[in-house]
Amino acid sequence: MYITITAQKLGGDYSQSSADFAEYLEKENQGLEQEDVEHFFNQYGDEIEAKDVVKEIDGNTAKLKKKEPKFYSITVSPSKYELRKLQNNSEDLKRYTRAIMNDYATSFNREINGKPITVDDIKYFAKIEHQRTFKGTDKQVKENQPFATKILQLKTDIRKIEQGQLDGNIKKMKSQISKLEAEAPHQQNGKRIVQGMKKAGNQSHIHIIVSRKDASNSVSLSPGSKYKGSEVEMHGKIVKRGFDRDAFFTKAESTFDKTFGYKRNYAESYKSKKDFIRNPNLYFTTLLGLPANEKAVAFKMLAKSGVPIASIPTSQVQLALKTIKYLKRGVDVAIKSGSIGI
Repeated sequence: MYITITAQKLGGDYSQSSADFAEYLEKENQGLEQEDVEHFFNQYGDEIEAKDVVKEIDGNTAKLKKKEPKFYSITVSPSKYELRKLQNNSEDLKRYTRAIMNDYATSFNREINGKPITVDDIKYFAKIEHQRTFKGTDKQVKENQPFATKILQLKTDIRKIEQGQLDGNIKKMKSQISKLEAEAPHQQNGKRIVQGMKKAGNQSHIHIIVSRKDASNSVSLSPGSKYKGSEVEMHGKIVKRGFDRDAFFTKAESTFDKTFGYKRNYAESYKSKKDFIRNPNLYFTTLLGLPANEKAVAFKMLAKSGVPIASIPTSQVQLALKTIKYLKRGVDVAIKSGSIGI
């Protein structure tokens, strides 16, 4: 599971409207038959129009300053292992979204009118997407780039030859292009991976737009708060504040496991990511201490994420700092790519 929470920006300032973001999330619906269209939804409603989402989010910004975010985006990306547990991608992910928005609400260290925050206090809209495209920052695109550069130069030279601006053997150049296309290290369905290419396999994920203000448009609820749980005096009153992301991520993972009967391996758990970041020695020690069948699954997951499994130490003696630092780079890349953890 990979979850991100970000404040939406437009250029250097916070966006004053959710219109561009809502329009962006409508891109997959273009050209689809009505029965195949994915609509926005919230805790109690389905088939919500994009224009209504924009109206509700943009109209819920009382007393927010220009430099403050008006809404946040939560992106929830289940792994391919987790997606295999779903019977119906769209309906199951809707059910999961509604469950974790309860987790989101309870992760605030706030009260409204003397009562703990519930999902009814949260104004949000969500949408399921089933496609992803390769970005310029993806490892596959970056490592294919030297080949892309050479291919582009050859194609440019061919055009110049055809226009009489350059001498050369077009047939030989086209052969070179074909060779470069085949030699690029990252391929998908027999084609060189390039920026903008759709990723193969099940890519279902969730986008959630959450208003910065509560449903009554009176209380500011920021999941970006650096305060996990504290109290401050405001206008002569003691007010609780803060959002515990750590608690939210942990709850979201647990909710998925309970909802779909998913048996989570240590290598893909939120705990493993925390262990890896805070105590690499503990991370690898725990990994090696797993039961044989669980360890085999963990190594398989790590291998598919690009971690050099052959170099993972097989004994406590080999857990030297130099080895851990080397492996840490590989695991870190896997985590940042969204392949491991939250």
